[in-house]
Amino acid sequence: MPVGTGGAMRGITLSDLETVGAQILLSNTYHLHLQPGEDLIENAGGLHSFINWDKPILTDSGGYQVFSLRKGNKIEDHGVHFQSHINGDKHFLGPEEAITMQHKLGSDIIMVFDECPPSTAPREQVEKAVDRTLRWAKECKEVHAKKLRSQEAKKLDPLLFAIIQGGLHPDLRKKCAEELIAMDFDGYAIGGLAVGESPEEMYDVVDAVCPLLPEDKPRYLMGVGVPEQLRICVGKGIDMFDCVWPMRLARHGKIQLSNDTVINIENVQYRDDFSLVDPTSPSPLSTKHTKSYLHYLFKARERYYDSIACLQNLGVTLGTMQELRESMNNEK
Repeated sequence: MPVGTGGAMRGITLSDLETVGAQILLSNTYHLHLQPGEDLIENAGGLHSFINWDKPILTDSGGYQVFSLRKGNKIEDHGVHFQSHINGDKHFLGPEEAITMQHKLGSDIIMVFDECPPSTAPREQVEKAVDRTLRWAKECKEVHAKKLRSQEAKKLDPLLFAIIQGGLHPDLRKKCAEELIAMDFDGYAIGGLAVGESPEEMYDVVDAVCPLLPEDKPRYLMGVGVPEQLRICVGKGIDMFDCVWPMRLARHGKIQLSNDTVINIENVQYRDDFSLVDPTSPSPLSTKHTKSYLHYLFKARERYYDSIACLQNLGVTLGTMQELRESMNNEK
């Protein structure tokens, strides 16, 4: 899932996303709450209408941002008091608030509000986060059920996904997964990874969790987007991913190519390289422009650089997933 945090992609139109095969967009409740606000978006007819995107939208609950930004936050049993990273205004976010906001946004897939400590945090901190995540997940499901009943006439039926926490501790991951499965959610995400641990440690968590999950419900690994990691984790049973990595990589001059190599377009060798950025790219921009031109745009800080580079990296990432889908279909 491309990450359109505030309902937009830097340097890329949503129509551009469709040209490289995007099927769903991820947006973030925390950022949309701070600006422009979920009430304004609801009045606009929901996020789909507001941003003019007719495909599915998944919204993260905002829990990761609340805990990662950490500015003035105070964790309580019923939620988190925090300060806006924009202007310092005080806010509160808990299970009821997170679900209510996402219903107002009109999301197709809603995430529970969870506590997301760093994967390398001390075990005691992770244990507390798991207990809080489980308690909040139950509250989220109750609020979600009430919203569905009250909105039945509107025929809104968003899915609710739980988030499995537990750091790098297999027993805590198992406990969290089993208790969430018993609550019966529409899908299950593995959270708290891609935040400092090694790839091998991440794979160990996926190996510990995936065999526990229902085979008939989606499995979502949050925050992972490196093509090789996508291939490995799909092989382990993961269905869905999101990551800012392709866009962030592009903004720093690193271009993913269709042949699985990554080049640094800032390097002087590309100044006079008049070959196409990527002749077999899913992105039409990369099959029209040269590496020399992209090198110039990056050095000159031209905004068009973002359009070409970000769409290239997203195209390669989405192309990886398309190849995996086709390969699995062929095996059937």
